[in-house]
Amino acid sequence: MYSTLIYLGLLLVPQVSGQHHPPRSAEEYAHVLENPSRDEWQKPHEVMEALALRPDEVVADIGAGTGYFARRFARHAGLVYAVDIDEKLLEMAKKDAPQNLQTILAAPDDPRLPRGAIDTIFFCNVLHHIENRPAYYARLAAALKPGGRIVNVDFYKKPLPVGPPERMKLTPEEVIREFNSAGFRLTSRKDFLPYQYYLEFRR
Repeated sequence: MYSTLIYLGLLLVPQVSGQHHPPRSAEEYAHVLENPSRDEWQKPHEVMEALALRPDEVVADIGAGTGYFARRFARHAGLVYAVDIDEKLLEMAKKDAPQNLQTILAAPDDPRLPRGAIDTIFFCNVLHHIENRPAYYARLAAALKPGGRIVNVDFYKKPLPVGPPERMKLTPEEVIREFNSAGFRLTSRKDFLPYQYYLEFRR
């Protein structure tokens, strides 16, 4: 079983000479996730514009960590589930968050989302660390409402100044093939992020 830090996939510390040193604790990890310099390349405002959340939308942010995106979602959507396998990070996500943000302590192989309840499932820098993704996709499909979508933002599979090592990443084409095999089709692809791709899928 992989650790929370690996599961989240948000290993954003700069890589020097090919070395990659993830944070060692939830507190250290929180400092990395909430570093103001992240905004420069993560472009959360542009991601929010691309998502175009409705006021009545139910969103699940899987691998939410400290709530970097989940708190933003909660200001625009009806209900937001911040999903993570680290209870300490979820406590940080909940602190000072809007009341419509709820936390779910997940298992590494199960997001534990309510069945048929989610409009948008969101991943950011997470999917490439989930093991046995076909089984995981089946659980995601069960959680979606009819017409619901899955949005995946992840690092390009090439050397980058932030993010995990290249060997850990998935190409957009790999992700598309996996979702197609799970019964999803690509409905939107955007390239506005400098280090990441944005893919949207529906059943």
